[in-house]
Amino acid sequence: MKIIIRGAKIIDPKSPFHNQTADLLIVDGFIKKIGTALPNTDNGQELKLDNLHLSQGWFDSSVSLGEPGFEDRETIANGLDVAAKSGFTGIALQPNSYPVIDNQAQVNFVKNKANGFATQLFPIGALTKESEGKDMAELYDMKNSGAVAFGDYTKSLDNANLLKIALQYVQDFDGLVIAFAQDDKIKGNGVANEGVVSTRLGLKGIPDLAEELQIVRNLFLLEYTGGKMHVPTISSAKSVQLIKDAKAKGLNVTCSVAVHHLVLTDEKLEGFDTRYKVTPPLKTENDRQALINGVLDGTIDIITSDHNPVDIEHKKMEFDMAKNGTIGLESAFGALMTVLPLETIIEKFTSGKAIFSIPNNSISEGEIANITLFNPEGISIFTKENILSKSKNSAFLGTTLKGKAYGILNQGKLILG
Repeated sequence: MKIIIRGAKIIDPKSPFHNQTADLLIVDGFIKKIGTALPNTDNGQELKLDNLHLSQGWFDSSVSLGEPGFEDRETIANGLDVAAKSGFTGIALQPNSYPVIDNQAQVNFVKNKANGFATQLFPIGALTKESEGKDMAELYDMKNSGAVAFGDYTKSLDNANLLKIALQYVQDFDGLVIAFAQDDKIKGNGVANEGVVSTRLGLKGIPDLAEELQIVRNLFLLEYTGGKMHVPTISSAKSVQLIKDAKAKGLNVTCSVAVHHLVLTDEKLEGFDTRYKVTPPLKTENDRQALINGVLDGTIDIITSDHNPVDIEHKKMEFDMAKNGTIGLESAFGALMTVLPLETIIEKFTSGKAIFSIPNNSISEGEIANITLFNPEGISIFTKENILSKSKNSAFLGTTLKGKAYGILNQGKLILG
């Protein structure tokens, strides 16, 4: 394969070509040459797109696909195609399938399903068997098979001793524990953020304390055990401060935030639209601003789409009964461009690779071509026609987006949306 990318602005602080507009010659999956007016001596494919920008390939640290077991929601094949056309060269796959990805065979199954695609799939193994929170899963075997971290997606571990043992155990092989934070007993039957909006609408509230108390407990355990912990999709102002203080103490903790928590608030619940029912729940404008500030000051390490396809039967029902989750791959970049600077978005879309021990290649000659292609300009409205996923449960329908992802060049393949 030989491709010449024409007139692309390179956004990569690690590259000597950062903020320069240049041509790139890609040969057999490697960046052979970067320069101006590169000659096309062998009649290779040429790619020229409007206001083309490129960066290191984007990585999404939290994607649910469904397969195996919930193929009606999404398949691995279509999910990876959606990710590629949305600009992501890599995704971390959550273990919430049926059966749960809690052993070596399941890790091998999803990895084999992902062979040959431009977007690479990195499995997250369940921390506990069947994600039930009772017994630790086969972490070492899954690590050897390619699992990049261990967690039970949106299930918080009630058993503090089990989390303590897991944090100690994974240190022998440099494993990463993902500790979702939501105290189920404090959450109770809550379905929305506890506050003015939930009170006005008569919805049972989930207090911020449900998240924050669990984060405090988990950080105490991390301080006791050592090791590495990742706190996914934090959502409150106090959670940001708790992580910031823990980092200042020297704890090896990282965290992520979902795109929808950076862009939307619980005011969206006014129409009882279940597309906005997510875990953790949408919060207040004050929380949203705190999360934005946490991204800008480096407290929050990763931005994720937290892409979670839900079939229509589990969304078209009363708000209290509907399943939580929104798809987010297709809208992630355009939504973030309305609230954050471009270089911040690129950093938060790429820095997660190091946290999950995934190689991160710069845009430099001789490097593997792991590239995302995008245009940061242009305003559009996100509609159902823009949804590539099998499920259509997007919280961003009708939302104004800025810019768009063109696609990716990775694994020797060029995929455009």
